[in-house]
Amino acid sequence: MNSRKTVQQFLETEKAFGLHEISVPKQASPIPSVFSDKKTALDALREEFKNCQLCALAQTRTRLVFGDGNPGARLMFVGEAPGFDEDKQGLPFVGAAGQLLTKIIEAMKLKREDVYIANCLKCRPPQNRNPFPEEIKTCSPILLKQIQIIQPKIICALGKFAAQTLLSTEEPISRLRGRFFNWNGVKLIPTFHPAYLLRNPGDKKLVWEDMQKIMAELKAGA
Repeated sequence: MNSRKTVQQFLETEKAFGLHEISVPKQASPIPSVFSDKKTALDALREEFKNCQLCALAQTRTRLVFGDGNPGARLMFVGEAPGFDEDKQGLPFVGAAGQLLTKIIEAMKLKREDVYIANCLKCRPPQNRNPFPEEIKTCSPILLKQIQIIQPKIICALGKFAAQTLLSTEEPISRLRGRFFNWNGVKLIPTFHPAYLLRNPGDKKLVWEDMQKIMAELKAGA
């Protein structure tokens, strides 16, 4: 790829993320890529924990499911834990619930490659049981580091466990959803998990209301 095209793509990317003015140094130097730096940091974090043995889930997992998506994403989705399909593929939200999440993202006029997707737990609990508190406590630092690296403008917490973990609350998801919270300077909005919607399709309209709020914030420059 020639340098002119590289510069053009860089400028288009920066503009897409809200940067309209870029200072050019008098002497030519390599163009800094914040997104490349974030990818490097995420890759290093993934490498650090790829053989994690910090809890008993390491004994039953097939693959560690770190996370996937755009390191420079403005919007980050955080779920509960990997399921059967995720455990096999090592990628988050690739099963039936993941397919629904993809449709939701596309309905927002986005692509999965535009956002970042991760879970509170990086390993699948046996038989998809609910995470144990000690598992959440052990695994949370990895998620928090991911968020610190990506620095999203908005976090969408999918389901009870993600919302309660990030907000340090026991309030039910039915009361948390649809509201923006200030989470360490990031706008966080909980909503129902796609797996819940597969069992309760009538609540899809509530999730779409939440997604519209996210879209409005992104449009406003969140």
